[in-house]
Amino acid sequence: MPVVSTTPDTEQLTLTVVAEFAAPPERVWQLWTDPRQLERWWGPPTWPATFTQHDVAVDGSSRYFMTGPDGEKAHGWWRFLAIDEPRSLEFEDGFSDDSGTPSPDMPVIRARVELAEAADGTRMTVVSRFATEEQMNQLTEMGMVEGMTEAMGQIDALLLAKV
Repeated sequence: MPVVSTTPDTEQLTLTVVAEFAAPPERVWQLWTDPRQLERWWGPPTWPATFTQHDVAVDGSSRYFMTGPDGEKAHGWWRFLAIDEPRSLEFEDGFSDDSGTPSPDMPVIRARVELAEAADGTRMTVVSRFATEEQMNQLTEMGMVEGMTEAMGQIDALLLAKV
């Protein structure tokens, strides 16, 4: 399992997930920037993602939906805030309706991904920041920690596949 640790911090309102992969940062970077590769791991196995838009640039945005086991769809969006290829990216992540309009009733997370060279490949650190403890608790209760762990658990097989 590539996930090394998951650390919720209610004082800092963050959830930090650290994973390690046997591939260089440049290869792991592709998993974030290529929408077809991203679809193969973003979301747990029972909720695969489909990206309909993916513009990895500052102020660029992404639109996607995840399809559940019974065919239900959960829509989401990203807005990129910072890009430092192949070391880091930062984006807002939120829920939306099926037309891509952000949901005013759901939290918006600020996510920062850092890719660092490690002895055996890459250490990926994903820090999700929440506006309030209530929002953090809401998303944690919805299964965010388990979902991210399962999603990242799919990356090793993808790294072994030919691109």
